[in-house]
Amino acid sequence: MASKLDLDAGQVPGLPNLHSHAFQRAMAGLTERRGSEADSFWTWREQMYRFVERLMPDDLEAIAAQAYMEMLEAGFTWVAEFHYLHHQPDGRPYDNVAEMSLRIVSAAAEVGIGLTLLPVFYRQGGFGGKPASAGQRRFLNDRESYARLMEIKVPGGRIGIAPHSLRALSLDDLQWAAATWRGQRAHIHVSEQTREVEDCLAAHGRRPIDLLMDTVEVDAHWCLVHATHADAGERARIARSKAVVGLCPITEANLGDGLFDVPDFLAHGGRFGVGSDSNVRISVADELRTLEYGQRLIHRQRNVLGDANRSTGRRLFDAALAGGAQAAGATDDAVVTLDAAGHHDDALLDHWLFAADNTAVISVDRGGLRLVDHGRHRDRDRIAARYRKTLARLLV
Repeated sequence: MASKLDLDAGQVPGLPNLHSHAFQRAMAGLTERRGSEADSFWTWREQMYRFVERLMPDDLEAIAAQAYMEMLEAGFTWVAEFHYLHHQPDGRPYDNVAEMSLRIVSAAAEVGIGLTLLPVFYRQGGFGGKPASAGQRRFLNDRESYARLMEIKVPGGRIGIAPHSLRALSLDDLQWAAATWRGQRAHIHVSEQTREVEDCLAAHGRRPIDLLMDTVEVDAHWCLVHATHADAGERARIARSKAVVGLCPITEANLGDGLFDVPDFLAHGGRFGVGSDSNVRISVADELRTLEYGQRLIHRQRNVLGDANRSTGRRLFDAALAGGAQAAGATDDAVVTLDAAGHHDDALLDHWLFAADNTAVISVDRGGLRLVDHGRHRDRDRIAARYRKTLARLLV
């Protein structure tokens, strides 16, 4: 992964996006209406289940291409796709069990973004072997069908495992996947909501991250996505393992999940990266700005994640670059050229992250190709037209 910044030339490495559900880009703006009960991740999830019932392979490919194009325009040049939409609407596998995964691979190749494909292993509806709901039937695999998903080739990219969460498969299945693909990238949702922590304690007598790390060997190949409600002991334990915490500040704010205590984690030498998760908004700058501003609100200080040697924007970017590359296994040579707007050194990054947002991205070059020029992807008109056509059908 390229790591050298040439701030004098206005150039920075492309940032890895370590957690994405591409299909959810098409849901952006559709869930901002309060229901009759307190709104939360769990009520949002039911709306997502209803939406996902309509998606066909062509739809997924069109939506993923749009999301990946927007990522490149925002300065993300590699994506770890946490992909769990596997089967037909009634839960039956496609003739090729990897049909939907191959659409993700095709969309990434079309757009030119680097890809770490993470087929999700999902077997049950909750802790204790709770049966899956009808809304989850498109996600489910047994060990045999999951192993077939893991045979997919990702030209120029990587594949890794993604046990969905501790509630979505048994501990035996988790151990099987971790042992079978030991040394591969491994990503898992963990400690995302307070209810998850409570349910895990009720089922196992342990908090989620402690349970995970007592069950499998978590090391530098692992990415613990969200980890929002990790307690102090769990945060220290993650840091010692050298695993990456995958923070998704925009989505976590959108869902009202809470805030991870980043300063405490960094004090233990912890590593983090950022992901766009639900893709309700796609922006390198907004993810990192939201991360810092959230910490400012809970700690009631400014420049919480800065240090004595670097500006806050520089430290955020450096950490997200290193953590994202580790979590995704990104091997990227991408260069993002920014509009300096008269700024120099670290102030260039601060201007991008705290003031200019996506408008600062002038061009993106990857693999010897200019994919974004004057802020627009080279195939924007065609990709966007197909996406609009897809939405017109889905939102009737």
